[in-house]
Amino acid sequence: MSEVFNSEIQTPSRFTLPRVSVVIPMYNTEKFVGECLDSLLAQTFQNFEVIVVDDCSTDSSCAIVESYAEKFGGRLKLAHLEKNSGSGALPRNKGLKLSRGEYIFFMDADDMLKPLALEELYVLAKKFDADIVYCEIYYAGNFATKKFQTVTWQKGGIENEPTLEPKDLKERVQRILDGKYWVTPWCKFVRRDLMMEHEIFFPQISIGEDDIWTYGLVFYAENFLRLPDAVYFYRANEKGVWQKNKTPEEQIIFWTNPILLALKTLDNLMGDLEFFQKNLRCRYAVLEKFITSKILDPYINKWHYLPPFEIYETIKKEFGAKFGEHDVLVCALCTYAMNLQKNYYESVQNFNRFAEQAQQRITQLEAELAKKN
Repeated sequence: MSEVFNSEIQTPSRFTLPRVSVVIPMYNTEKFVGECLDSLLAQTFQNFEVIVVDDCSTDSSCAIVESYAEKFGGRLKLAHLEKNSGSGALPRNKGLKLSRGEYIFFMDADDMLKPLALEELYVLAKKFDADIVYCEIYYAGNFATKKFQTVTWQKGGIENEPTLEPKDLKERVQRILDGKYWVTPWCKFVRRDLMMEHEIFFPQISIGEDDIWTYGLVFYAENFLRLPDAVYFYRANEKGVWQKNKTPEEQIIFWTNPILLALKTLDNLMGDLEFFQKNLRCRYAVLEKFITSKILDPYINKWHYLPPFEIYETIKKEFGAKFGEHDVLVCALCTYAMNLQKNYYESVQNFNRFAEQAQQRITQLEAELAKKN
């Protein structure tokens, strides 16, 4: 593949713009960021810049990045946020605004790329005139032993070859509902102009920013290319401990305010598009999918401990004087939570009935076996 775009993959001079900008949010990754940068130095495609945005690290991460400056020959930038943001959203936005590349690739500071990654992504993006190259699978495993396997978080199967998505927005909405778009930023190679023209940034919310950013790409991209090849090595590090040691009440408070802000942001995003203005059913379906994926299904094991009136009372206390600002969304959220609770209890009851019937059958078989003996 190197010969195809050989003139494009040389190290750029200080006077040329890079083809690709790799943006890396960073917070306290001193154990891993060196390996991350080494994997970029090993790329067969060298016409790129690296922008590391530090989110107020308290370890030696920044010093390690600075020690790589000479190796990158002026292609490595280290930027800083004045205050810790607590997520990757603001660092990625800052890196995007500082970037100069035709394409943007967001990478985590504790992960790595295979040597051919940027070359493969760039060549395919140019070949298909793609606004987005979406990687359906990635490598996960043991970084110490170098044993990895390919993994995916999406549903609905993997393509056999690079495949362009249908351009019909209704079909793409259905694919969102079917779980065909995985929201993590590092599985997408994105044309910079697409994000800048339509202001597709990461919203400043603590939950769901990746989802909303991804939905924006799906809604606006003309050519969306699915890539069945794995190019990214994911390190299963403790990147989030949001819900540890929280009571059901604390968890409701923790999730509800940001999730409502996320819903408003997502609804506003769709409100700007004529398709969603005319297709309210699709608009509502996307909002419902977002609620399900980000708060209720993954955490229903905590929510179901509370009776419905306590869920409502907890939310009401949290919002206080601002309750009327979100009353429709709060009511919808409570109603949906109650429906899931009902389904949960029905599932438990069905399982208990099945277990009881199974035990009765086992007892019966044991009795019959004892008679024969």
